[in-house]
Amino acid sequence: MPTRTIKPLFLIIVILILPVIVLAGQFKCTRVTDGDTITVITDGQKSTIRLVGIDAPEKSRKKHEPGQPFSQSSTKYLASLVLNKHVDIVSYGTDRYGRTLAVVYVDGKNVNLEMVKAGLAEVYRGKTASGFDNGPYEKAENEARSAGRGMWSLGDKYMSPKNWRKTH
Repeated sequence: MPTRTIKPLFLIIVILILPVIVLAGQFKCTRVTDGDTITVITDGQKSTIRLVGIDAPEKSRKKHEPGQPFSQSSTKYLASLVLNKHVDIVSYGTDRYGRTLAVVYVDGKNVNLEMVKAGLAEVYRGKTASGFDNGPYEKAENEARSAGRGMWSLGDKYMSPKNWRKTH
């Protein structure tokens, strides 16, 4: 009787894990839009990826106007981590703009988490994606904030990207 329980459970686990294994390393990052959005390509198909669980400083929506402080640093740092590299993607669905919400990995390193650790993104303040654990991100943000890294060096002058979007 236990083998009957184990076999279906094993099959379910394999089916759930298989897409991650199959998709690993098949994506190449071809563009970094800003500190939390990239474009990847696989088999000639482009996809826009929104790094789940984080929110980076906003770029200006108008030419020749500065964006939010640290927006350029955030974009450049993300580019240094992923641009022209093969990335692994763990998807958490799509957002309202049709972008894939995902954790992005390069050589096994969680890029989303690295952005928060560097003080170049905060934990996303909106609704958490289903199945996503933001606990490690909150810990990393607290550490970056305490150390005054990146955007946290602004102290009281810091404004969350969510609030910045509302006023700009």
